[in-house]
Amino acid sequence: MDYKDYYKTLGVDRKASADEIRAAYRKLAMKYHPDKNPGDKKAEEKFKEINEAYQVLSDDQKRAHYDRLGSAYSNYRSTGGRPGDFRWDDWYQQGAGQRGGNVNMDDLFGHSGGINGFSDFFRAIFGEAMRSQQGRGNPFAQESPGYEQEVGISFQEAFEGTTRQLQKQDGKKLTVRIPAGVKTGSRVRVAGAGPDGTDLYLLIQVEEDGRFERDGSHLTTTSTVDVFTLLLGGDTEVETPTGKVKLGIPAGTQPEQVFRLAGRGMPSVKDAALKGDLYVKLKVKIPKYLSSKQRELIEEASRIKF
Repeated sequence: MDYKDYYKTLGVDRKASADEIRAAYRKLAMKYHPDKNPGDKKAEEKFKEINEAYQVLSDDQKRAHYDRLGSAYSNYRSTGGRPGDFRWDDWYQQGAGQRGGNVNMDDLFGHSGGINGFSDFFRAIFGEAMRSQQGRGNPFAQESPGYEQEVGISFQEAFEGTTRQLQKQDGKKLTVRIPAGVKTGSRVRVAGAGPDGTDLYLLIQVEEDGRFERDGSHLTTTSTVDVFTLLLGGDTEVETPTGKVKLGIPAGTQPEQVFRLAGRGMPSVKDAALKGDLYVKLKVKIPKYLSSKQRELIEEASRIKF
C-alpha cells in the first residue's frame, strides 16, 4: 500500500497554517462537490480524498500524529525500503509509543468522527486502535465522516434566517433551514445528505454589510448628524436590520458618543427571540458654507463664554 500525501492532496506546503489548509480545502471541495459534478465518479472519489485529507490536517493532534508517521515512512524510504513493504499497522502498534506516546483515539476523532468511509491507508494507520475499542461502547466506530459544503448568505438572511435547496445523489431535492443568528464559520448539519448517505455540514459564510459591524450578537453602526443637532438636541434616523428608527439626541451630545439600542442586534441561534444590542456611534457633519446670517449668529455666540 502506498503512502497518501495529504498535503499534496490539498495542494499545500507541509508548514501551511490552519487558515491556508482551510482555504485550500474549501476551494477544492467547491470544485469537486458531487452536486457540481452529478454522475462523475472521479469527482466523487476526489471529493472523498479531499475530505479525508482535511479531516487529518485540520486537527492539531491528528496532523501531528500523521506527521510523525510521515517522518518514519520517509526515513524508511531513504534507507532503501520498498513502499509496499512498509507495515503501517505495525508502526502504529509499536512505533506510536516510541514516537511521542500512546495516541488517544477519543482525542484524535472526538465523538462525531469515525473510521468507516475512509481509505485503506487511513484504516491501516488508525484501524488497529479502532478495532481494539470495538465492543466497548465505542461511540464512533460505526459512524461515517461528515462532508462540508460552503454556503454564502447575505447579512439580512443571517438576521432573519433563510433556506437553501440541495440536490441529493439520488436526484431528490432537499430544503434546508438555516437558522437566524448564524455567523461565518457556523456549521449546519444535514443528516444523510452527503455522499453514500453520510452527513453533510453546510459551512456558513455571511457576506459583510457596509451598514453594520458585528461582534457576536451585538452590532455597531454610525449615524451622521449636523453640529446644530448636537448643540441643541433633536432626532436622527438610525439604520437597523429591521428598518430605520428615530434616535433622540440630547442637547450637548459630543461627537463619537455611542448610544445603545437594546434588543436591536443579531438574534441568538438557540432562541431567535433573544437579540443582542445595536450600538450607534454619532458622526458630526460640519457645514462647508454658511449664510451671512448664520455666520453672524455663530460669531456672536462664539463671543459668549461658557
